[in-house]
Amino acid sequence: MNGRPVNSAVNQLPPVPGFPGGTAVTGLRVYDWEAADGLCGGSPHLHAVSSEAYLVTGGTGQVHTMSMAGAQEHHLAAGSLLWFSPGTVHRLVNTDELTLTVIMSNAGLPEAGDAVMTFPRRILQDPELYAKHAVLPRGAEESAVAAAARRRRDLALEGYAELHTSVLRDGPRALQEFHRAAARVVRPHVEHWKELWAANVLSQVKATEQALHELANGSAAPLAGAAVAQAEQRAGQGFGMCGRLTTWEDSRL
Repeated sequence: MNGRPVNSAVNQLPPVPGFPGGTAVTGLRVYDWEAADGLCGGSPHLHAVSSEAYLVTGGTGQVHTMSMAGAQEHHLAAGSLLWFSPGTVHRLVNTDELTLTVIMSNAGLPEAGDAVMTFPRRILQDPELYAKHAVLPRGAEESAVAAAARRRRDLALEGYAELHTSVLRDGPRALQEFHRAAARVVRPHVEHWKELWAANVLSQVKATEQALHELANGSAAPLAGAAVAQAEQRAGQGFGMCGRLTTWEDSRL
């Protein structure tokens, strides 16, 4: 102690800040598994409420999309930045060691079932059957999880081929039919999503609103929360829908 008084208000550390904007960030190394059509990559899917961005950090590839603009193919290379809104069906294709940083809105929701894969209609129409095929085994050997992820990818591609043919023939009407099926799949999860969204996203929106109000009144109080956070990378890489995932210990990342 140096004899100077301690100001408890100054020395009290502010809470650890959440990741900016209620978003999530993940590293992704896209699968190099070849599919029946000769292309390598992951499982086509859409997100029900979350927007997604791809920042390419290495390699080359494509993302094939189906949106209200129809079916499109977008080329990816190091430095590419592409993003899309909920309801966009997307398929990542790896042509040469494609790696991405993935940024998503609504942190927590994609991990809680926001993604709906393009399984064939017979599976989409049965929620229990969909869940059975969508979930990978827990606690299994890596080779077993990889095999299950590859089977899931192939099943999603089977339905994707059906949907792609329908979109080319019937346009947005075919995609809207898939949207209705996806909405039925996710409906049981929505109440839980509301809780996650309020904790991870709405809380930050409200904090910004309060800060703007205080700053407009000449108060510097919002700046008193200045703090730094750092997350440690988790060991190993998980199996995602599109490839091997790099994640961090903070559950909001």
